[in-house]
Amino acid sequence: MAKRDITGAVDFAYLDNFCAGDTALIDEVLGLFAEQAQLWGRLLDPEGDGEAWRDGAHSLKGSALGIGAGDAARVCGEAEAAWRETPALKAAIRDRLDHALRLALADIAAWRHEQALQGLR
Repeated sequence: MAKRDITGAVDFAYLDNFCAGDTALIDEVLGLFAEQAQLWGRLLDPEGDGEAWRDGAHSLKGSALGIGAGDAARVCGEAEAAWRETPALKAAIRDRLDHALRLALADIAAWRHEQALQGLR
C-alpha cells in the first residue's frame, strides 16, 4: 500500500483490508498503535514488576496484531511468556522488541509521509 514502506514491519495490505480502505481509519489505528507502544512499553522494565511486564507485553501484542506488525507481536508473545524470567533474559527480549517497534514506527512514519504527499496533489 505505502510506496515508502521501508521495512515491511507493518502489513499494510492487511491493515487496508481490516479498515475497508478507509484512510482516516488506518491513520487512527496507526496512531493508536504508536501511543500504545509508548504507553505499554514503559511497563517492560526487565528489573520491574513481572505482572506489569506481562500485562504490558500482552496489551502491546494485541495492538501490534491490530496493524499487522507480526514480528513485533511475536516478540511481545515471547515477552509475555517470560514474565517470570531473569532480568537478563527480559532485557534481551526487550532489546529485540525495541528493534521490532522501531521498524514498525518507521513504516508508520513512511505511510503517513506518503499520505501527506498525496494530499499535496
